[in-house]
Amino acid sequence: MSKNKKKYYTVWKGHKTGVFETWDDCKAQIKDFQGAQYKSFSTFAAAKKALKGNYKDYIGKNKPFKSELSALELKRIGLPNYNSIAVDAASSGNPGIMEYRGVDTKTKKQLFIQGPFQQGTNNIGEFLALVHGLAFLKKQKSDRILYTDSKTAMSWIRKKACHSKLVRDEKTEPIFKLIDRAISWLKKNDYTTTIVKWETKAWGEIPADFGRK
Repeated sequence: MSKNKKKYYTVWKGHKTGVFETWDDCKAQIKDFQGAQYKSFSTFAAAKKALKGNYKDYIGKNKPFKSELSALELKRIGLPNYNSIAVDAASSGNPGIMEYRGVDTKTKKQLFIQGPFQQGTNNIGEFLALVHGLAFLKKQKSDRILYTDSKTAMSWIRKKACHSKLVRDEKTEPIFKLIDRAISWLKKNDYTTTIVKWETKAWGEIPADFGRK
């Protein structure tokens, strides 16, 4: 029987900073801490080295990607449109601590980030990221397209509704207030931005990925 590989967690900003050997210990440092910064590593040495560095140098860093698609499939899909921004969300638990962000697709320069929120899901984060991206591009009067790797979030945008099974209660009220605002924005605003599904199998992780996998 295979066992899950042990991870080590670097916390740059939290109630306490340092390297923690369990997710529960890490979670205790970032829970209810606005602007917490953290990431998992496969070895203690890597986590300790990261602690001495800058969070921004590690977020979104993924392993080199090599597509398993055929040359014909890759040719059919083509390359990403770099006149675009990309959005993504990360959730530690479902529900759990969630955050989302948007970046320039080509340079990966961060354009906006929200969270971490204490109670959310990845689908909700992806949905909120898309709405934030739409509002961001409309404000800039930009003709860039918007990439997401979430078909669920794209569906919710089309329906102008959030069909999450997350229960609305005292703990989740803050995230539901954001959902209410997002739905209100969709119903009150027209936009010309094209939302496009990111081709993960061809291009690797979406540029806005938090790189915590």
